Amino acid sequence: MEKQVNLKPEKLEMFRKMLKQKINELLNEAEKTVSQMTDAKENYPDPTDRASLEADRNFELRIRDRERKLIVKMQEAIKRIDDGTYGICDVCGGPISEKRLMARPVTTECIECKTKQEKLEKIKGE
Repeated sequence: MEKQVNLKPEKLEMFRKMLKQKINELLNEAEKTVSQMTDAKENYPDPTDRASLEADRNFELRIRDRERKLIVKMQEAIKRIDDGTYGICDVCGGPISEKRLMARPVTTECIECKTKQEKLEKIKGE
C-alpha cells in the first residue's frame, strides 16, 4: 500500500525551489573555490606561510566535499518530490512533519524514527 504525502502541491513546489536554489548557491561557491585555487600563484618562501596556506586549502576542500554530498542529498530529495514520495518516512512509511522538512529538507525519516535511530547509535557507541 502506497502512502500519500500530506503536503499540498504548492508546498512541494516551494521545497523544490528551495532545494534548487541551495544547490545553485553551493555550485557557485564550488566554482569560486576552483577558480581561486587554479588562479592562485602564491609562492611563499617561508615554510610556515606555505603550511598555513596548505592547511587553509585542505579545510576549504573538506567543506566543499561535505557540500558535494549535501548536493547529492538535495538532488535525491527533488527526485522524491517528482515521484511523490517526498515527506514520507523511509522507516515507518508515515508522514514527515512539514516543520521537520523545513528544518532539514533532505531528511528521509520522521522525527520519531530518527530519534530511535540516534538512541540506538548512542547505545552501540557509534
